[in-house]
Amino acid sequence: MATFGNLTDRLTDAFKKLRGKGKLTPADVDGTVREIRRALLDADVALEVVKDFTGRVRERALGDEVNKALNPAQQVVQIVNDELVTILGGQQRRLEFAKNPPTVIMLAGLQGAGKTTLAGKLAKWLVSEGHTPLLIAADLQRPNAVTQLQVVGEQAGVPVWAPEPGNGVGNPVKVAKDGLKEAQRRQFDTVIVDTAGRLGVDAELMKQAADIRKAVDPDEVLFVIDAMIGQDAVATAKAFQDGVDFTGVVLTKLDGDARGGAALSVASVTGRPIMFASTGERLGDFEPFYPDRMASRILDLGDILTLIEQAQKSFDEEEAMKVAEKFATDTFTLEDFLAQMQQLKNMGSIKGMLGMLPGAKGMRQQLDNFDEREITRTEAIIYSMTPTERRQPKLLNGSRRLRIAKGSGMTVTEVNALVNRFEQAAKMMKTVAKGGVPQVPGMGPIPGAGYAGGGKKKQQKKKGSRSGNPAKRAAEEAALASAPKSSASAGAGFGFGAGAGAHNTTGSDGKAAPSEEELAALSKFLGR
Repeated sequence: MATFGNLTDRLTDAFKKLRGKGKLTPADVDGTVREIRRALLDADVALEVVKDFTGRVRERALGDEVNKALNPAQQVVQIVNDELVTILGGQQRRLEFAKNPPTVIMLAGLQGAGKTTLAGKLAKWLVSEGHTPLLIAADLQRPNAVTQLQVVGEQAGVPVWAPEPGNGVGNPVKVAKDGLKEAQRRQFDTVIVDTAGRLGVDAELMKQAADIRKAVDPDEVLFVIDAMIGQDAVATAKAFQDGVDFTGVVLTKLDGDARGGAALSVASVTGRPIMFASTGERLGDFEPFYPDRMASRILDLGDILTLIEQAQKSFDEEEAMKVAEKFATDTFTLEDFLAQMQQLKNMGSIKGMLGMLPGAKGMRQQLDNFDEREITRTEAIIYSMTPTERRQPKLLNGSRRLRIAKGSGMTVTEVNALVNRFEQAAKMMKTVAKGGVPQVPGMGPIPGAGYAGGGKKKQQKKKGSRSGNPAKRAAEEAALASAPKSSASAGAGFGFGAGAGAHNTTGSDGKAAPSEEELAALSKFLGR
């Protein structure tokens, strides 16, 4: 996430200085803790939180768990990770639903924090979880707040209770009470009440929010806070806690480029858990907040679990099986390619997904330069083709590509690049489908790699003995001639053929087992 980009850089740089040290001295620990303290303060984390955090890290880093560790640097990273999880709230906290529906969720916060948009995001998420929410427009103060909620509700596919036009007209407490009765009458199982905010905390705001809370007796009161406002978030959260109280926190604008201190401060200072995070402008850019996963992202350790969950929601398993079969039978078409691109698009921001991979810091520049609109341009090119051309890309000669370029508003070069990408993807996935290891463009051939399906291998030039002794040379050449020849198909199932001089053994399944040389080549390929 962009919000923690600078903090991630600072923390990983601090850990680099510890690598390669078999034992850490107090001076090493103090230097690292000092760097962590500076990084957190620069990220606008509350001072009291920074003091407690660095104090615990220093105490644990000087303790036996680091002194006895085989890799002290990794142990310190683990300690920092544990303490980050603690200040982010420890365990994930889920919504608590009422035993007798509807469950009432009230949103509170300052104007500009994104409450109204978040109401739509939360409603859409609840629908995906099998619930039937009703949105209540109780923000009758901000201009066009009611209209905005109606638009957001329509986009989310959720009904909105809005009996008053807003813009200063109507009683928000009455709207909230009547909306709750309407939800009971129409048997909605969840109600989301959008309330008014102010540019700053004042008595009138608190009284109105408290009156609405008293009127609807919510099961959850979610305090919506802008992750980009820094330490001001702590003062605002305390004021709302004293005036209205809340059961959980929702962070918005986590995709921004601010320092993100709010996220690392509010849970620790208020004692209330962060329950959800808004990570983009689209209604689908919304996810439950997991302290352990967020800590991993901050330390550039990745968030594979969230990535997998997003993929599972977007990808159809049956469709994936059909595509795999098409790869294996060489019937994969541009129509299938387009469908796969659209499924990827449905997962959300590609840049955000790539940012969840471990070590994403190392490709920060590439991520910043990545253009999310590339999929849209790809769609335009493929849609400009005829159905026959999509199913038979080999028909795409020069005149057809020129027509497609004009029809999609692209250049012939861009059309050629798309066709080349499609052919490379199809070729690579066909190799994988047949059990081989594809050659990734730009990486060069993989040492010792075989070819899928037992294809032809480049014949190596036989080397005879170079001994100067005629008798010895004759004996060595005879031994080479009688040595068993490695089969090209030996590596078909394994993906790596036998290297020169390798001695393969046969496993219980009758297939050639990998040699030590092959295992070494595979380890090198996997980066281990």
